[in-house]
Amino acid sequence: MDPAAFAAERSPIAGLTQEERTQAVVTLVKEAASLSDGKVILVGHSAGGMTISAVAEQIPNLLRAVVYLAGFMVPTGMSLFEMAQHETLSSALSPGLFVGDPVAIGATRINVGPADAAYRSLLKAAFYADVSEAEFAHAASQLHCDESNLGAVAPSGITAGRFGAVPRHYIRCTQDRAIPVTGQDHMIATVDGAIGGKTTTHTLESSHSPFLSQPVALSKILVDISVQALAEQSAEAS
Repeated sequence: MDPAAFAAERSPIAGLTQEERTQAVVTLVKEAASLSDGKVILVGHSAGGMTISAVAEQIPNLLRAVVYLAGFMVPTGMSLFEMAQHETLSSALSPGLFVGDPVAIGATRINVGPADAAYRSLLKAAFYADVSEAEFAHAASQLHCDESNLGAVAPSGITAGRFGAVPRHYIRCTQDRAIPVTGQDHMIATVDGAIGGKTTTHTLESSHSPFLSQPVALSKILVDISVQALAEQSAEAS
């Protein structure tokens, strides 16, 4: 691979909008809800937090809960890009991975292919610090290199009446160096203050990818959230 060419090539997803992502997930939730004859618990990891927020705003009646796994949970009017500039996220390692001009590319780009040892080390530290080398190599090979600019700059549109009606949970990852826990806590406090209600928090002593490093512990949290959501539904029905 020619590094210079890779850093300059226009992204094939440059035109992808947050609304397109949102509608894709809305369609899947509607399908899942119809098949199960019930509501869905939606989990969003990292930038996926922006999508589950938007979905919750659109179809709160089909969601039993939303769960942010070290994800971006952003108040109304703010974008992922703006939140990422906050001082509580200033220690994030991920910006050091960006290559090329995002305006020319149409996306924020990282090099998920062969790269020098220092870059690969930074990639592991940012996303997979507590994952084995073999698992890291496989996970990195599955990453998409681009994050659409249009998605990153789209402002959140959550409201208390719709998004706020869905129980929300946040799984804090204390060793995360892509979205530092200081930033995670800032987002929780900011959204709770703006929307009202309280985000239920859970904590893992993990890096950014606990589904790889701590799958059993993560699964237990998700099962507990499901049990709690079902209990709350039963209480409301009685």
